[in-house]
Amino acid sequence: MCTLIVRTGRPLTLMGVRDEFTDRPWEGPGEHWPEYPGVIGGRDLKAGGTWLAVHPAARRAAALLNAHGTPAPETTKVSRGDLALRAAHTGEMPDADLTRYDPFHLVLADLARVRLFSWDGERLTTSGLPDGTSMVVNSGLDPADERVVAYLPRFRSEAWRELITAEPSSDPGALIVRHELPDGRIFASLSVMEVALAPDGVTYEFTDLTAERDG
Repeated sequence: MCTLIVRTGRPLTLMGVRDEFTDRPWEGPGEHWPEYPGVIGGRDLKAGGTWLAVHPAARRAAALLNAHGTPAPETTKVSRGDLALRAAHTGEMPDADLTRYDPFHLVLADLARVRLFSWDGERLTTSGLPDGTSMVVNSGLDPADERVVAYLPRFRSEAWRELITAEPSSDPGALIVRHELPDGRIFASLSVMEVALAPDGVTYEFTDLTAERDG
């Protein structure tokens, strides 16, 4: 996932935009992992993990974004996709050998708090998200990021769903993107997820942007 918007309050709301290569296989949300009962999310069919995991019974969600920093050694590297699953299942930052993971940001949200865990390949930092509306991108809580500059004021004042209806753009500051690389591969926004956590229940809305474009 490349962009996550979090709005605190009741309900606590998260909206994530997942950008990925269009030829990487995946499937939509479901309870795909027997080892994590009750946890739902879309599944990356290449590595088996997810970018956004929701545990409705626990009123909890965890979102994973790639980050900048020092990559893990190729000989010991494992997929980051299990981190959101484990965090949503337990409610804590996974107890793992982080040197085996490429840099990441992991947002863990429940009704009590929202925490941001950031690993740059050498050091793990933990912080709380402020009250109100925040955007987490690949550079973290970065007020200078082009998407943050362009969209955070709008997410604070406009209806969220209206902001994901724009045509895909190759502009670095676009929220919904589509880039054709020199080798012919396409990197694009594939889906949008909106999760609302409240004491009386959880809602999870999933929009497959590839289906909308194909249709």
